[in-house]
Amino acid sequence: ISNKLLSPHPRSVVPRSFKMASSPAVLRASRLYPWSLKSWAQLLRSPQMKQVGRIIRVPARMAATLILEPAGRCCWDEPVRIAVRGLAPEQPVTLRASLRDEKGALFQAHARYRADAHGELDLERAPALGGSFAGLEPMGLLWALEPEKPLLRLVKRDVRTPLAVELEVLEGHDPEPGRLLCRARQERDFLPPGVRREPVRAGRVRGTLFLPPEPGPFPGIVDMFGTGGGLLEYRASLLAGKGFAVMALAYYNYEDLPKTMDVLHLEYFEEAVNYLLSHPEVKGPGVGLLGISKGGELCLSMASFLKGITAAVIINGSVANVGGTLHYKGETLPPVGVNRNRIKVTKDGYADIVDVLNSPLEGPDQKSFIPVERAESTFLFLVGQDDHNWKSEFYANEACKRLQAHGRRKPQIICYAGAGHYIEPPYFPLCRASLHALVGSAIIFGGEPRAHAMAQVDAWKQLQTFFHKHLGGQEGTIPAKL
Repeated sequence: ISNKLLSPHPRSVVPRSFKMASSPAVLRASRLYPWSLKSWAQLLRSPQMKQVGRIIRVPARMAATLILEPAGRCCWDEPVRIAVRGLAPEQPVTLRASLRDEKGALFQAHARYRADAHGELDLERAPALGGSFAGLEPMGLLWALEPEKPLLRLVKRDVRTPLAVELEVLEGHDPEPGRLLCRARQERDFLPPGVRREPVRAGRVRGTLFLPPEPGPFPGIVDMFGTGGGLLEYRASLLAGKGFAVMALAYYNYEDLPKTMDVLHLEYFEEAVNYLLSHPEVKGPGVGLLGISKGGELCLSMASFLKGITAAVIINGSVANVGGTLHYKGETLPPVGVNRNRIKVTKDGYADIVDVLNSPLEGPDQKSFIPVERAESTFLFLVGQDDHNWKSEFYANEACKRLQAHGRRKPQIICYAGAGHYIEPPYFPLCRASLHALVGSAIIFGGEPRAHAMAQVDAWKQLQTFFHKHLGGQEGTIPAKL
């Protein structure tokens, strides 16, 4: 930068006789190294540069600002627009996201970016240059979050409190990003505005009912999770914001319910369905079912044996009874057989159990096949094609074959390439591996982060559309930005 005079600090004055070399050492010493020579040339030509007598006056750089839209709190399933203003032209920066779960476990993601010629950065227009992900991914900083300690799955247990996401903008790129330029914090809620939460302790039924804010009645849905047991409410609470009365239902290892699922009785689930149907703010004549993993398998059994089921969404469920004996009015479904010799071990030392269960199409294991041909409901199967918990796509196809062979309505099956087992509401990070309650050790659940994230956004939209179509009701009472 020969005789053009540049001050390394805003508002300072340099004698005209001073010449600045362009060597990297001098640039580093003057703290100008984040700016390329091209950037300085653009600045020198800019209308803000003024020559006054023997000096050139450089305007003070505006402080970098991190802008989030929406700026305040929003629901977890709502996208957020992330932008940075006040950077230098083409300035390299690193964006970092972090949150702590309810137990204090840290989840983090980062990505490298470069500001545009005006010193602005908008994640809806600017591709990530590397880091936890690459490419144009406006929500990548959320779905790419990874636990600091392995084998942790991000789970929200108390929906009455938000998860706080911390966002930071750091100078430069890896391996050592520089100083902190700006930061912002966003609280992401699981209880949408106005949604009512009512604990359910009716007879034997244990759960929580979520009702939309406006007067009902609403289409009713029973929501269940898998072998982790307990009571998870976050999917039900978010879904209630879309115009449904959703009851998150526990079925074992919760309060006074059985501690294991060695023996389950469908009469318990029948009582839950009847409770929901009899609620004054739930419209009939039937209810919907939503389940993932073991919960999806139980939804298939409920639809097959019980009355009052209109529509069911099965997320990576099994068509065979798994893990324990299922009873209903004198009928029994034994658990499908298991061959632990078929467990494989990954290079990371985790178990791959995708081939462990016997086929429910062969030998005595045929008795574990859920009699889906009895079902009068409509089905939607959401399938992750990289599910390593079990063969979800195979199970969905076999359920479809059985239904059609008996003259039932053909179910809708949506398969997602690259998606793993835990297809959650949008922007939950992929759970690559975690402890499995039945196996007793860490297993892989499959999935590729970006494909899995895209599957979650679409699956969330698909199940809402399905339930609105088959259960009725007003679509999207609280707008979903998908």
